[in-house]
Amino acid sequence: MREPIDSDVDLHDPSVRAELRPTPFPVLAAISAGGAIGALGRYGLSVALPHAPGGFPWSTFLVNVSGCLLIGVLMVLVTEVWTVRLLRPFLGVGVLGGYTTFSTYVLDIQQAMDSGSAGIALAYLAATLVAAVPAAWAGTAVTLRLVR
Repeated sequence: MREPIDSDVDLHDPSVRAELRPTPFPVLAAISAGGAIGALGRYGLSVALPHAPGGFPWSTFLVNVSGCLLIGVLMVLVTEVWTVRLLRPFLGVGVLGGYTTFSTYVLDIQQAMDSGSAGIALAYLAATLVAAVPAAWAGTAVTLRLVR
């Protein structure tokens, strides 16, 4: 029977392979707890920075860009510095997965289009891509430089 493949796991490193143990309950619990924390953070920011259907959705923009930056930072830390077994599922999949919301990104674009704000929809679509990808790169690059 073949083992599952996780692209973030070096299958040659026994300490990292621990995440692939047959009983997923601790991993699922870590992801669930982290997801609740991340979703609460995202919700708090959306309440603090509400937007009209045709307005620029600053809260979603900030969540996704900051989440990408933090994912870059986290991936370096869990691969280069920390060896805590459930940290990557808790923080990466759980907290940051619950915090970021690219499904709301698409919904915000659709709502801006529906309200007649095609310019805002296009600006938001482009701004998120132009900011989020470099944010992930910057988080990775800066953190790598700091830990080495």
